[in-house]
Amino acid sequence: MIYTVTLNPALDKTVEIPHFTLDAVNRIAALRTDPGGKGINVSKVIAKLGGTSRAAGLLAGQTGRTLAAQLSALGLDCDFSYAEAGETRCNLKVIDPANHTNTDINEPGPTVTPAELDALLAKLTASLGIGDIVVLAGSLPAGAPRDTYRTWTAACKAAGAKVFLDADGDLLAEGLKAAPYLVKPNDHELSRLVGRELTGIEELHAAARRLLEAGVHKVVVSLGGKGGLYVTRQRSILAEGLRVPVGSTVGAGDSVVAALALAEEKGLSLEEAVVLSTATGAANVMCSGTQAAEYSVIASLMPKVIWHEL
Repeated sequence: MIYTVTLNPALDKTVEIPHFTLDAVNRIAALRTDPGGKGINVSKVIAKLGGTSRAAGLLAGQTGRTLAAQLSALGLDCDFSYAEAGETRCNLKVIDPANHTNTDINEPGPTVTPAELDALLAKLTASLGIGDIVVLAGSLPAGAPRDTYRTWTAACKAAGAKVFLDADGDLLAEGLKAAPYLVKPNDHELSRLVGRELTGIEELHAAARRLLEAGVHKVVVSLGGKGGLYVTRQRSILAEGLRVPVGSTVGAGDSVVAALALAEEKGLSLEEAVVLSTATGAANVMCSGTQAAEYSVIASLMPKVIWHEL
């Protein structure tokens, strides 16, 4: 079973504003609202890929109830808890198709208590079994300790699960101390982790190998439109990016994580995981907002994926 955890979910409102201009009145050309947050995005994509997952996390207030209703309408299996105070975030994504820019304006979300986090973790680990996959992804709400992903990774591993971690900055650094099974930084996040800009595939590959030496089993480095670097203890593969029309880049990395989690659950080979995740990421870039691409689009892109062994 795949479990996705989103501790700081959001309602994602995506608007298109051609020629978006600061300090001026802007007219919205198109608008959509999607339930979001990195773990939730992963669950949405897994469903489109024909898999199943259980989405867990913390919701709050009326916005949280609205988000839960939207997830229910999508038919997703959810097991969210509610914080006693505050409101789930409502984030604004501004897409300017004329200038080819994407601007995120994110609310802070509710403040949670240690007791609320502990209760959610206890509920999650009680349901885990050997070989389950837990995806820990995204930002943390106010009140959550910075070592939350370290604590949750260790607890989920102790319950027999494989942990996939997708985080940035000190959240990633702390989570790595518990040696998750897989991490998926992008090239900029990996650079921040090592404290200097990594230029070129050789430097990124070397940094990924050092994470394996620290106990991680698999490292996938997103390279945006340039593809992805897949590194295990036995092999390394570089996948080329697919040229597709861009609808929104929001959630593209989450779609890659979704494909990787499903590939792991199904026991696919590294090559198969590379092809599936590369096509899934590209297909979701073609979508507006954080909606998940249809499997037919993903399947049409899979034969176009080109990869090279390093």
